[in-house]
Amino acid sequence: MLIRKLFKFENAHIVRGCSTKRCSQNLHGHSYKVEVILQSNFLDDGDMVYDFGLMKLHIKDVIDSFDHAITLCSGDEKSYLHDMKKHSKRWIELPVSPSAEQFSRVFFLLIERIIAQTEMRNNEKEVILHSVIVHETETGYAQCFQADAHSELMGGIEIEKIVFSPQVQREWSDPKLFDKIVAKERFINPKEV
Repeated sequence: MLIRKLFKFENAHIVRGCSTKRCSQNLHGHSYKVEVILQSNFLDDGDMVYDFGLMKLHIKDVIDSFDHAITLCSGDEKSYLHDMKKHSKRWIELPVSPSAEQFSRVFFLLIERIIAQTEMRNNEKEVILHSVIVHETETGYAQCFQADAHSELMGGIEIEKIVFSPQVQREWSDPKLFDKIVAKERFINPKEV
């Protein structure tokens, strides 16, 4: 069975190297929608694959990191990176271009780790991340599956190289969220949310 939770965020970026001049040469923003789709052949003690309330914890924190922020590519010009960080307290620096495709891959890798590292407390079984869909506009989206997220053909993503601004980190429910994801530390679901 599949379940889907929709998240939203506002974000600005430049996607260097793309065909559209407006996109590749100008800072611009989008109202993103992110669909996180989980899968299991089992239901928990509440007859659910995974309680939607639990998805509002660490998964929501990761996606909300991008809200009202600018997403940068570490390979961009150093002066641009410096200026954007100087004038914005909320920024994320990715080791890949902030396209919808790469957003979906980054979210997949982060959420996949959260799910794998989570100690379930309500008899959830074999819950896996099926896919992540990132809607950049009303008419365009990218959908990432496990093979895409880990594809060397699309360029490997080292999540350890993602950098979240200090302001973003301060706003997480757990200020060490990203450190725990990188270190593959356990997350323990609360008994109730």
